Amino acid sequence: MDIADIATTSTTAMTSPSAVDDVISPEEHSVTSVSEDHETTCWGCGLRVLVSPHVPAFKCFWCGAITNQNIFKNENQNFRWRRLRDRCFVSILIVFMLLIICGGMWAIYPAVVSAGYIYGGVIILIAILLSISTLSTFSLSAFRSAGAPPNILWGSYPAVTKGALENYRFCEYCSKPKSPRAHHCRSCGMCVLDMDHHCPFIGNCVGAANHRHFVIFLISAIISMIYASIISAYAVYHIWPPLSNWQIHLLNGAVGQKLLMRMLKEIFLAFMSSMLFLPARGLVLIYLFIASVSIEIGLSVLLWQQLCFIYEGKTYLSHISASGGESTAVKDCQNFFRFFGFPYTPTRYLPSFFSSKKRHKK
Repeated sequence: MDIADIATTSTTAMTSPSAVDDVISPEEHSVTSVSEDHETTCWGCGLRVLVSPHVPAFKCFWCGAITNQNIFKNENQNFRWRRLRDRCFVSILIVFMLLIICGGMWAIYPAVVSAGYIYGGVIILIAILLSISTLSTFSLSAFRSAGAPPNILWGSYPAVTKGALENYRFCEYCSKPKSPRAHHCRSCGMCVLDMDHHCPFIGNCVGAANHRHFVIFLISAIISMIYASIISAYAVYHIWPPLSNWQIHLLNGAVGQKLLMRMLKEIFLAFMSSMLFLPARGLVLIYLFIASVSIEIGLSVLLWQQLCFIYEGKTYLSHISASGGESTAVKDCQNFFRFFGFPYTPTRYLPSFFSSKKRHKK
């Protein structure tokens, strides 16, 4: 009897763990499977907090800074090479622009002066002013800093007040706080405030400090290209060899579409034949006309995109980041006045029935 009792007791003891597992509910299983929190330090204020090791990022309850736990820093080994490459390209582009300006002046000079010294002087003066405006705004966009975020106190709890680093992140490349409006550019090697994009043609980022100069450069360049295309077409028209010496005849029996095609063919052959007698100035003017029209089309598309983002109160990067969710930016025509630095809108000086606020909502 005793031996049977002992066997029964041992069997019960051996099967008790499985019996306990059958009794435990799924909710209790989930509670016991949670791993223990570990202690870490907030980079913003230096306070120690308990977070789960599986959380990729957490926000400090005191300063509001966001800490990324699973961050991988990519070493930027070719930064100096890219920076040197951008600066060399910008310098070559400036030299090329100066050559085009000087070559264009040399090419149009006989044609515009032949119409009168005053008339030609005004045309050349306008061309010089547009060239100075375009080169100066290009230089400001290329060689001025795009705008570094302001230095802010961080890392010490007594000094960092509550909410002082709200939604700030830590830049592993710059080793300092990065505001929500800042982005790190690996080509420039710095964090840029209100970064729009990195433009390879100016070798610099477009940010808060040079965004206005960049847009003004686009406007000045487009106006200069339109002016150059008009003046070059005018000069080519005056120095082109006359077509009267070339036989442009209509073939008998050709009517309708066939007649039109033969006319166009004859005119085209006459132009190509007369081009053989063009001087070097004419070839430069033809190149200037084609290049100016091509450049003004490309810059017009870029300017339209920039003006649309300014109207929406965004930058290119903020537009991309907000494409997947809701945006807090407000579409308003007054964004243009704030962007270009006008303290007051024109409606301030108009009567009251003109100065009512008009907002364009989505």
